[in-house]
Amino acid sequence: MTTHVLKIVITGGYATGKTQFVRSISDIEPVSTEQVLTATTERALKHETTVAMDFGSIAINDQITLHLFGTPGHERFDFMREHLLVGCLGYVVLVDSCRPAHLPQTQHLLFRSMELTEAPFVVAANRQDDPTALPLNYIRRRLGLPFNVPLVPCVATDRTTVRGVLLTLLKHIAARLTLHS
Repeated sequence: MTTHVLKIVITGGYATGKTQFVRSISDIEPVSTEQVLTATTERALKHETTVAMDFGSIAINDQITLHLFGTPGHERFDFMREHLLVGCLGYVVLVDSCRPAHLPQTQHLLFRSMELTEAPFVVAANRQDDPTALPLNYIRRRLGLPFNVPLVPCVATDRTTVRGVLLTLLKHIAARLTLHS
């Protein structure tokens, strides 16, 4: 029996939960390139940041394994996101539902990613368990997200919701493949 390995990229702005997303779902000990932050303003959100990528793997079934590549969120590492998007089957754009001021950065990232690849993607609204989380319809409107792009609630620390995001992406990919065949 042949196992198919599919490349999936997890991207998003700074401190949106990409590393945690990969850690929550990976069947293997994730590879992480986190470094300690030195800027005081950045340390207000977290103490470490990804500088190259995160890597994890999850077996969907006996025939399909997803290799998950988490991108850095800082703009100075955009070149890594561009490299990681090459050859991906699809990608997840993670947005922090509790930080509306960061939505323009996510919108820019969305447009840039769509310029780099035609791969299907979904947007995952992280931190939907927080009472201050923005509603999905508000996030969709602020990002200018078309209705044919799935917007999925997520909690990056919860394996079940992360799995739901990945399954939604796989269904979205399958639907696009069906339309183009």
